[in-house]
Amino acid sequence: MKIAGLQKLSLIDYPKIPAAIIFTQGCNMKCPYCHNPQLVYPNLFENLLNENEIFTFLSKRVRLLKGVVITGGEPTIQKDLVEFILKIKKFGFLVKLDTNGTNPNVLEELISKKFIDFIAMDIKSGFTKYHTFFKGALNSIKTSIDIIKSSNIAHLFRTTYDKNLLQDSDIESIKSFIGKSTYYIVQKCNK
Repeated sequence: MKIAGLQKLSLIDYPKIPAAIIFTQGCNMKCPYCHNPQLVYPNLFENLLNENEIFTFLSKRVRLLKGVVITGGEPTIQKDLVEFILKIKKFGFLVKLDTNGTNPNVLEELISKKFIDFIAMDIKSGFTKYHTFFKGALNSIKTSIDIIKSSNIAHLFRTTYDKNLLQDSDIESIKSFIGKSTYYIVQKCNK
């Protein structure tokens, strides 16, 4: 795993769960408002953390933490994500995955193996504007939304509202696609 950072405690990133946050390096999107550019742009990459140090830390926090959040960058582009999460689950932690939804096959595998307990997916825009963020197949985004909605796993969808890129009609389009039965939040863009 390309681990670029560790936050040892968060009381807000995993709802109602004290959790550590693991930040992965690399992303397949280039969001203009990205708040973690050092995880996305190779010229800003910093030294990686040793995976063994992460597991040593987690082993000492088994009774203090309840969960681990894996975020990025984009965690699903990590080739050994499944194995990494399995090691975390062996400590008994709940696992929350933050994703941009570009790799539905990875999501499906993690869900089918019951390796994740919560998913937060960023929906970047209405589908007609997705090319601004992602040059890949839009079907992967739609497939990920469908997989998450039907997973019976706690989840939320969220959109960062950058008024330079989005309009209210984009938010309405997203709400229409995901349906009313799912939890959806719109975050203010702070740039």
